[in-house]
Amino acid sequence: MSTEQPDAMRIALVGPVAQSIPPKLSGSVETVTAMLADGLIDRGHAVTLFATGTSRTRASLEVVFREGYHQDTDLWPWELCELFNLAAAIERATSFDIIHYQAEYQPLSLPFTRLCRVPLLQTLHHAPSAAEVALWSRYADAPFIAISETQASLFGDLNVAGIVHHAVDPQLFTPGSDREDVLLFLGRFVEGKGVLEAIEVARRSDRTLLLAAAENDYYHEVVAPQVDGEQIRYVGETDQATKIGLLQRAAALVYPVQRAEPFGLVLAEAMMCGTPVVALDRGAVAELIEPECGALCDSVSQMADALATVTALDRASIRRRALERFGPDRMVREHEAVYQQVIETAAATLPAASPAS
Repeated sequence: MSTEQPDAMRIALVGPVAQSIPPKLSGSVETVTAMLADGLIDRGHAVTLFATGTSRTRASLEVVFREGYHQDTDLWPWELCELFNLAAAIERATSFDIIHYQAEYQPLSLPFTRLCRVPLLQTLHHAPSAAEVALWSRYADAPFIAISETQASLFGDLNVAGIVHHAVDPQLFTPGSDREDVLLFLGRFVEGKGVLEAIEVARRSDRTLLLAAAENDYYHEVVAPQVDGEQIRYVGETDQATKIGLLQRAAALVYPVQRAEPFGLVLAEAMMCGTPVVALDRGAVAELIEPECGALCDSVSQMADALATVTALDRASIRRRALERFGPDRMVREHEAVYQQVIETAAATLPAASPAS
């Protein structure tokens, strides 16, 4: 891919309005959107971010809602909030060369792709079902950016304009010096994230496991009975600084995800800290983990057995490889290339101008 600096573009980034960009606690969509906005500005583009008023950005910030609907619960239904924010960008379409919608849950932008006066690009952040893709195929010409080859393979005949892996800020996610002999689980307390399997890995390997996520009903009903405060410890929901500290100190990140996911940002965050990962081979995990950075496993027992090797990996080498693969400059350049392609394709399909009379 060419690294030549492209002509400056006027880019509208439409972020979710669930919470601030970047988020105060967890939120991979908001985290990546914030990094993309700042990176595009560093590359000389004019960026307008449509997000909550609590957002912090160097882009021009356009605010429809002061707070997100996760904070202000009177803002409901959430779909209408997202549509209002998206509409604010589309109403100003002629001020931009391209509009890029970051879908929090669903690509609500699809019905507007034929109405918008400039290209409207969408990024989805979950693994779609076949039924969802079949519905979205009503707008099969609408361009998507896939976040992994795994996700792109699920899009069927939809228009995948490019595949761009997420990035991690290497200035924030840095190696630490105080490593502890503990395992770490980071993620939501839901069955698909594999928290019970992480606990089993810890018990099979006779290691301490820290659980970091927000409490919910699943935690209280299913996970809490397994927490003994000694081998299995719950450390609460983390803000970014606390999460980084946990990653820096952990001997390894445990990622026994049960359902195929389209990326797995926490894997890249761990590796950027020089922390190795041990994970079940599901979804996009195989795209992210290399042998010098961790282990791909087919079972919980394999994960436990792999820990001795994984925790001995060179953390400086893991960091160097993460910088190459998950640095923000790479993500920004790849987005630029997709933007240019989508803009050029749209221009080539416009009807020819009528000759002057």
